[in-house]
Amino acid sequence: MNPDSIPLPEDQDAEAHRFSDYALPEPLTRAIDGLGYRRCTPIQGRVLPLSLADYDITGQAQTGTGKTAAFLITILTHLWEQPRHDRLKERLPAPRALVLAPTRELAMQIESDGQDLARHMDEEVFCTVGGMDIQKQIDRLQRRRPNILVATPGRLIDLLHRGKVELSAVEILVIDEADRMLDMGFIPDVRRIVFRTPHKHRRQTLFFSATFNEDVMRLAKSWTLAPEHIAITPEQVTVDAIEQLFWLTSGADKRKLLLDFIKRKRPERALIFTNRRDQTHQLTRWLIRHGIPSEALAGDVPQNKRTRTLERFKDGSVRYLVATDVAGRGIHVESISHVINYDLPEDAEDYVHRIGRTGRAGASGVSISFVSEDDAFNLPAIEAFLGDSVRCTQPDLGVD
Repeated sequence: MNPDSIPLPEDQDAEAHRFSDYALPEPLTRAIDGLGYRRCTPIQGRVLPLSLADYDITGQAQTGTGKTAAFLITILTHLWEQPRHDRLKERLPAPRALVLAPTRELAMQIESDGQDLARHMDEEVFCTVGGMDIQKQIDRLQRRRPNILVATPGRLIDLLHRGKVELSAVEILVIDEADRMLDMGFIPDVRRIVFRTPHKHRRQTLFFSATFNEDVMRLAKSWTLAPEHIAITPEQVTVDAIEQLFWLTSGADKRKLLLDFIKRKRPERALIFTNRRDQTHQLTRWLIRHGIPSEALAGDVPQNKRTRTLERFKDGSVRYLVATDVAGRGIHVESISHVINYDLPEDAEDYVHRIGRTGRAGASGVSISFVSEDDAFNLPAIEAFLGDSVRCTQPDLGVD
């Protein structure tokens, strides 16, 4: 499982709930113990007492707080406690739990975490996303008939239009990263999907979003029933755990600065963010030409290649990954030592999402942002979002 569900170290927050505090199914408890988890993260400790009691939840939380494990534990406990024995009579695959995620990488990570937690249970966690052979997914879906379906909205709409899946049996609906769904234009598809599930009076809905502006609140109100609202704001915690550096440079010198930094500092594992897909590929090719093995992760990369790239980054065979924000959202890799903002993000909130890829699970992390004449105007919004001013300095390339 990824750091999204890693609890606090044993010497921190002595009042943190332990997973053993809850009457979880024995096979699920065994999986949690086998993964080495004992204490809940703050959102897990606040969500689980309510979600396990069938309350609807609206949770303000971003990736890295532990929400993935919170809703997966809720789903697996529900399925264990309320088994159904008539599912073989269903004409179509009819999942009992549906998780909607905005990006392919996030959906696949949720599937991986679900498989880790369900390893001792007779439950199937199945992920269907765009960018992969749909007929193969249909065949697997028909063969496995999973209780838990994780999907991106576009691919699920396609399956519904083809009559390959039925959502009338959904008992738990999870909508993850609703604000990102809104930003990416997925809400019309999500509305059509939600309409195909049972009415909110007859299902449990867990709704998560990093922000709750007026548009997100409207969605939450329409899709949940008397929800318990839980707000976890990890932004400041994330920021406090990471050394943040802002280096002044010119747009023309950024490539050389990045190359010099990598060659002199030799970061253990670095995630490099750009703002555009074409720039991601151009920068990756430039690094390779200059002797720095690296790979690109962007929305136009075929899904099977993206999966292999992520696996190589996770196992350390690729140490430097150049990514866009959308692709980077699904990256949950331990021991990312550095996040480098080659471009300052256009959205201040994305800055926190980016640097949150490092400094996880009590480890140290470093964020370096290149500030040039091309994007310095994004700094005030970042400062306002952080609630603090930032200090721009000249690059420090001294050898450790």
